[in-house]
This record gives sequence, C-alpha cells and structure tokens, in this order.
Amino acid sequence: MNYIKLGLSDISVSRFCLGCMSFGDPASKMHAWTLNPNQTETIIKHALDLGINFFDTANTYSAGTSEEYVGRALKKNIARDKIVLATKVYFNEGHLSKAAIEREINGSLKRLGTDYVDLYIIHRFDYQTPIEETMAALDKLVKAGKVRALGASAMYGYQFFNMQLAAEKNGWTPFVSMQDHYNLLYREDERELIPICKQFNVALTPYSPLAAGRLSRIDWHTDSLRSQTDKTAIAKYDSTQQTDEHIVQRVAQLAQKYSATMTQIALAWLLAKGVTAPIIGATKTQYLDDAVGTLAISLTPEDITYLEECYTAHAVMGAL
Repeated sequence: MNYIKLGLSDISVSRFCLGCMSFGDPASKMHAWTLNPNQTETIIKHALDLGINFFDTANTYSAGTSEEYVGRALKKNIARDKIVLATKVYFNEGHLSKAAIEREINGSLKRLGTDYVDLYIIHRFDYQTPIEETMAALDKLVKAGKVRALGASAMYGYQFFNMQLAAEKNGWTPFVSMQDHYNLLYREDERELIPICKQFNVALTPYSPLAAGRLSRIDWHTDSLRSQTDKTAIAKYDSTQQTDEHIVQRVAQLAQKYSATMTQIALAWLLAKGVTAPIIGATKTQYLDDAVGTLAISLTPEDITYLEECYTAHAVMGAL
C-alpha cells in the first residue's frame, strides 16, 4: 500500500479509503444489501491486512448502525492511532446549524466508541444555516480535540469557495478534503469544484469511483441485490446509459490491454487525475484485492484521452 498526506494536514492516508455505507442493519431501510457485524468485521480486517488505514462512514448510514459496526470492528482489530476515521454530518435535524453539529458529533463519537474522529465531513451544503455559524461550530470541535481535520462533500464550487474564504477571514479551521461525485461517467466537477480544490490544495476523495459498479463490468445491471434495489444509483446513472456505455466499453478494452480488471482501469484513471484516495465500497474481500491491484497500473496520456473523449455533459448529480 502507498500512503499520502490528506491535503495540507499532517494526516497520512492510504491511497484507497474503505467506504462504510455497505455496513449496517438493513432493518434501518436505508439499503437492503448492507452487512451484519460479523460480515463487517471480515471486510474491515481484510482492509487492514492490505494496509488500508482510511475508513469513511456517516451519522445517518443505516440509521447510525454503520458507525456502531465500524467502531466495534476497528476497536477489536487495531489501535486507534493507527487508523484515520471519518464520519459526516448534514442529513439530520438542523443540518449544519451550531446545535446540530454539537449534537451530531457527540452521537457519532458514542456510536464509534472513540473520543475523536480524524476527519469530520459536512455531507452537503446547508442553504438555511449561515456559513459563518457552520464554520465556527466546526472550528470549535477541532479546538476541543473532538476532530482533527475537516472535510466537505458534494456541493457547488462557489459554495465551497465561500466556506473556505469564511474560514480564512476568521482564522477558523479550513477544509482539507473534498468527497465529491467523480468518476469516468460523471465528470461535471472538473468545471469548477475540482479546480477550486486544487487552488486550496484540498485532497480529492471521491465517492462512487466505479459508478455503483457500472465501470467494473460490461453488463450495466446484474442480478445482485444492490443492482436491483439501489434506487440512488439508478437515479444517478441509468438516464445516461446509452451514451455512457461507450465509455464502459473503452474501460473494458484497456483492461484487456493491461491484463487488468475494469475496476483497476477506472481507479487508475482517478489516480492519474490527481485523486488522493477514492472511496471504495466493498461487500466482498476480493473487491478490495482488486482495488489495491490498481497501484501496479500506470496509464499513459494516450490512455487517458481514449477513456475521456466519449464523455458528454451530464445533469448535476450530487450537489443539491
């Protein structure tokens, strides 16, 4: 495994982050395909064995049970200071208000079984709460030792710029990472958000790097429970299937050229674009092996052009 600093922070993270939306009680009705505590621990132990030290969850994943399962599994298998643990706030009562942030961090810490998180991420932009209120509340968490660093997730470029500017003007803690929606089938953030992140030396840790599996196989859909029931992924990708399948075919062709998997080509493209650590969701250990194998692949500029030239503009998916 290779490691890299998370933006301008002193936090060193593995080149892949284990996304923990796959873990939690399906009775929460968020997703039907989430893993139970024992299955969760199996995946997390394998991730640790591969050198993955970066884990990403959220307060609302499976009604908080994702945090519970992840916290237990990590506590049983590794010392707290050997991992980078991230969670999120927004899809809760009060969104990013001062009161909500203070309440939600305490709930997350309790469920995770820790007294701090390494990275606290705002899950979306809050149109109701003043930016200054949010940034001051987040800064207070850092100064209190409950949070080491701050991250943001899917939003418009101007919103992220304004939040960074508020932090800079008031001497508050700025964001060091951006978890945006970015993959070969969705590149709209290349217009503004990603250049702004690069301007601020903010690490890119995109979610859905494989477009919910559509970049990992020739068949657009499979008979898996997730493929059949993941309404969020269907909303994101199915409306552009006709044009995007041309890109999928090119991923398959390059996979053949490099004797690699389609997953590895799609992830190699992200690393070549300057991504720090893609968020990898996994319900089977072999998916993690596949992802880590990406580190042996180096795409040429010609490969990058070949993968990108079929792309057409998409409707915004991610920012609200």
